[in-house]
Parts: sequence; C-alpha cells; structure tokens
Amino acid sequence: MSLETAIFAGGCFWCMVQPFDTYPGIEKVESGYTGGHVPNPTYEEVCTGTTGHTEAVRITFDPAQVSYQELVEIYWHQTDPTDASGQFQDRGDNYRPVIFVKDEEQRRIAQASKAALQASGEFGDDPIVTQIEDAQPFYVAEDYHQDFYKKNPARFALEEAGGRAQFIAQHWGNDQAK
Repeated sequence: MSLETAIFAGGCFWCMVQPFDTYPGIEKVESGYTGGHVPNPTYEEVCTGTTGHTEAVRITFDPAQVSYQELVEIYWHQTDPTDASGQFQDRGDNYRPVIFVKDEEQRRIAQASKAALQASGEFGDDPIVTQIEDAQPFYVAEDYHQDFYKKNPARFALEEAGGRAQFIAQHWGNDQAK
C-alpha cells in the first residue's frame, strides 16, 4: 500500500479532523502548523500571529480507497471559502483557509475544484478566496490537540457551535461532500 498526504487549513484544526478521520481510506489525521517562518512552533507562539503559521491538518490516505479529489471535496464542505480572514469565530491569518499542495497534480486538482465551486454559484457572486499554496514543513501540534473531538467532546461541541455547523448545514445539508 502506497500512502499519500494532503494538507488543508480551514480555521481551528480541532474542527478539521473529524470530517476526514471518519472517512474510509484515511490512515491518519494530524493537527499541526504549516506555512510559517519559525521552526517547531508551539501553539502559544502560533496564537500570537507572529510566526506566520496556519493551523492545518495533515491527512495520510490510501489513494486506492479515497482520491485526493474526494478529499478536496470534503474540505470545501468544512469551510467558508469566501472568508480569507479566518473561519467562523476563529479570526486571523493563523486560521485562514488554504489548500497546501505537494505537487503539480494536487495543484491541478485543487485549482480545478476551486474553479468549479466558483462556477457552481453556491456562494452567489462572492469570490472563492481559499488560497492554494505550496506545501511547507508541517509541524505536528502538541498531543493535547490531536483527536480533540474525541478527547474533549463538550469543548469540541462549543467550537462547532461557533458558526461552522450552521454554515455547513446551510450550504451543504448533511452531506460531507457532494
């Protein structure tokens, strides 16, 4: 089995794990930091907004069971792709929506999917502002951030209540991906 990775940022990484973690073909979902200029940043450092990092998830997947295209579609259904300043109640560059691509194939798929989402009219005339950037070093977050939705279900529910769940229901209904 040859595994691949995908990196997505869409606000608080706590909320980005569960949608991918429960999908067939996903081997591992890790919360972490990427895109910054400080090696091995801590959560406290990233929260200052001075390291340049974005909270993200790194997904290790089996492409024989789930394609990168499918992962991108799941991603769109977890974020507000029209908000470049953060996601829902999480504001600032460390919460911006980004698809970090590792190669030209991922870039091609992400760009085509972004263009299709814009053309769909799902968000009216609002532009799809999610960035597509080259993958940078990914630093795994502290252990207490891993599988947060399992370890802290009550706190996770509060995070979801910050607008994400309502937005997803409004735009996508119960579908994780269309």
